[in-house]
Amino acid sequence: MDLRVRIAAGKRELVLNNPVLTASGCFGNGIEFLRVFDIQRLGGIVSKGITLRPRVGNPQPRVVETPAGMI
Repeated sequence: MDLRVRIAAGKRELVLNNPVLTASGCFGNGIEFLRVFDIQRLGGIVSKGITLRPRVGNPQPRVVETPAGMI
Protein backbone atom coordinates (compact mmCIF):
# COMPACT_ATOMS: atom_id res chain seq x y z
CA MET A 1 0.00 0.00 0.00
CA ASP A 2 1.40 3.39 -0.98
CA LEU A 3 1.02 5.83 1.93
CA ARG A 4 3.05 8.66 0.41
CA VAL A 5 1.64 12.14 0.86
CA ARG A 6 2.38 15.04 -1.49
CA ILE A 7 2.04 18.58 -0.16
CA ALA A 8 2.25 21.34 -2.75
CA ALA A 9 3.57 24.72 -1.63
CA GLY A 10 3.73 27.10 -4.56
CA LYS A 11 6.28 25.77 -7.07
CA ARG A 12 7.71 23.31 -4.55
CA GLU A 13 6.44 20.00 -3.30
CA LEU A 14 7.07 18.07 -0.09
CA VAL A 15 6.73 14.29 -0.34
CA LEU A 16 6.36 12.28 2.87
CA ASN A 17 6.69 8.47 2.86
CA ASN A 18 3.60 8.30 5.07
CA PRO A 19 1.22 10.69 6.87
CA VAL A 20 2.43 9.87 10.42
CA LEU A 21 3.98 12.97 12.02
CA THR A 22 4.99 13.81 15.58
CA ALA A 23 3.17 16.55 17.47
CA SER A 24 4.91 19.92 17.59
CA GLY A 25 7.25 20.19 20.55
CA CYS A 26 6.43 16.74 21.98
CA PHE A 27 9.20 14.71 20.35
CA GLY A 28 12.38 16.53 21.37
CA ASN A 29 15.26 15.25 19.24
CA GLY A 30 13.82 11.73 19.22
CA ILE A 31 16.48 9.99 21.32
CA GLU A 32 13.96 9.14 24.05
CA PHE A 33 11.78 7.29 21.53
CA LEU A 34 14.48 5.06 20.02
CA ARG A 35 13.66 2.32 22.55
CA VAL A 36 9.92 2.53 21.82
CA PHE A 37 9.76 2.32 18.01
CA ASP A 38 11.79 2.78 14.84
CA ILE A 39 11.68 6.56 14.26
CA GLN A 40 12.85 6.01 10.67
CA ARG A 41 9.30 4.84 9.95
CA LEU A 42 7.85 8.31 10.68
CA GLY A 43 6.73 10.47 7.79
CA GLY A 44 8.28 13.49 9.50
CA ILE A 45 9.07 15.28 12.73
CA VAL A 46 7.28 18.54 13.51
CA SER A 47 9.45 21.01 15.42
CA LYS A 48 8.45 24.01 17.51
CA GLY A 49 7.89 27.18 15.54
CA ILE A 50 10.26 30.14 15.60
CA THR A 51 9.83 33.81 14.72
CA LEU A 52 12.18 36.62 13.76
CA ARG A 53 10.86 38.81 16.59
CA PRO A 54 9.89 37.91 20.16
CA ARG A 55 6.21 37.45 20.84
CA VAL A 56 4.10 36.92 23.93
CA GLY A 57 3.27 33.29 24.65
CA ASN A 58 -0.04 31.82 25.74
CA PRO A 59 -1.17 32.43 29.34
CA GLN A 60 -0.80 29.65 31.93
CA PRO A 61 -1.95 27.00 32.49
CA ARG A 62 -0.85 25.64 29.12
CA VAL A 63 -0.84 21.98 30.18
CA VAL A 64 -3.71 20.33 32.05
CA GLU A 65 -3.85 16.77 33.39
CA THR A 66 -7.05 14.85 32.61
CA PRO A 67 -8.09 11.23 33.29
CA ALA A 68 -7.21 10.48 29.65
CA GLY A 69 -3.75 12.10 29.81
CA MET A 70 -2.18 15.51 29.40
CA ILE A 71 -3.72 18.22 27.22
